[in-house]
Amino acid sequence: MRIGFIGLGIMGKPMAINLVHADYELVVFNRSPQAVAALVAEGARAADSPQQVAEQADVVLTMLPNGPDVLSVVEGERGLLAGAHAGLTLIDMSSISPGVSQQIGGLLEEQGVGMLDAPVSGGEAGAIDGTLAFMVGGPQDLFDRYRDVLGVMGSSVTRVGELGAGNTAKLANQVIVAVNIAALSEALVLAHQAGVDPRDVVDAIRGGLAGSKVLEQKAEKMLTDEFAPGFRIDLHTKDLNNALETAHSVGAALPLAAAVREMMTAISNDGHLRDDHSSLLAYYERLAGTALADLAE
Repeated sequence: MRIGFIGLGIMGKPMAINLVHADYELVVFNRSPQAVAALVAEGARAADSPQQVAEQADVVLTMLPNGPDVLSVVEGERGLLAGAHAGLTLIDMSSISPGVSQQIGGLLEEQGVGMLDAPVSGGEAGAIDGTLAFMVGGPQDLFDRYRDVLGVMGSSVTRVGELGAGNTAKLANQVIVAVNIAALSEALVLAHQAGVDPRDVVDAIRGGLAGSKVLEQKAEKMLTDEFAPGFRIDLHTKDLNNALETAHSVGAALPLAAAVREMMTAISNDGHLRDDHSSLLAYYERLAGTALADLAE
């Protein structure tokens, strides 16, 4: 099986490397030539366009920032559709609007190309370790055919319904993560302002009901005000925008998600746009006029 991979960013690059290390034949494309060179050094082959990737692959995996980027790769000049052939499948692992996934699926179906939407959760660490959680939408037969491929990059691969359902599940995931980060930020600033060491609070609560992957993966960043991106604020804001748009279209109310989305806008304007989403803490630090990192001095 020859796999095409398009989108070698913070998440895509380690995911593609894991596929090469699992002895899959990989052909890759990315706008940044440095990322392509890194994959070639690992044993992948370079392509000069999405069209060339499609022409050489049995299945193409995409990991891109948002829906318009996926649409451009599919139907743009020298896009996937230009290289479409019988038996080709697209697995889009990007986090985009469910409606856009279905739109892309319709374009591909006209050319006899199958599609799964398979967004992931787990951040950069999960991409590196191959422990991502995949939420997959699309036909059962395609899911069965490519589940093992996804399993190289993730420890959990779950089909949740037809095309678009994967991204609906991802939007739900992103709402939960955003609200959890906000709650953790509130709690740590509360502890600090009350004169209790937030690090001790983290140690005390991690084994109880408040324990979570958010706490385990993000608390240390917050305690040290170290916000190098694992998952950027601008990308999480995009996900919340998609969640709110989808919610409005189906008559669901997301008041907590809307509130956190506005917090993210505020800190983006303060210079955190491309920081890790744990920098949401800065919103609460500004309100309290404090910084948790001061405790380490």
